[in-house]
Amino acid sequence: MTPAIKLLEKLKIPFTLHPYECEAHDDFGKHAASQLGLPEAQVFKTLIAHHDKQAVVAIVPSSGMCSLKQLAKATGLKKVEMLAPAEAEKLTGYKVGGISPLAQKKRLPTVLDASALQFDRVLVSGGKRGLSVGVSPRDMQEKMGWLIAPIGE
Repeated sequence: MTPAIKLLEKLKIPFTLHPYECEAHDDFGKHAASQLGLPEAQVFKTLIAHHDKQAVVAIVPSSGMCSLKQLAKATGLKKVEMLAPAEAEKLTGYKVGGISPLAQKKRLPTVLDASALQFDRVLVSGGKRGLSVGVSPRDMQEKMGWLIAPIGE
């Protein structure tokens, strides 16, 4: 059981587990969608960006990319850039390909792309490669304080 799943259970946030076969890939989100037979637009990837010492979490569909300009706007930062993978692992406590937006070492401002609202449930990393969790975007906004903004492109 990962810290992400423990947090969902502790907060009594309804979720579903979606395990899949996973090896190292260039695009873990697209691979997860393919393995699970779901649209890439419903399977989200977790990215970590930063400005100076302020890190932020961006959750965008695996079918697209994150607009750093829109992410900066949503978080009130002047400008953001992607954090190096090794730094993202160190900051979150998760390995690349399994970085969950839930139960990271330090709670960071988190922005979910507005496209998530078209779904009752979206999939995000469950905290390890080969495991996604299905959650309600509205639950995450309400219970986790995630911002919802148009950050995908």
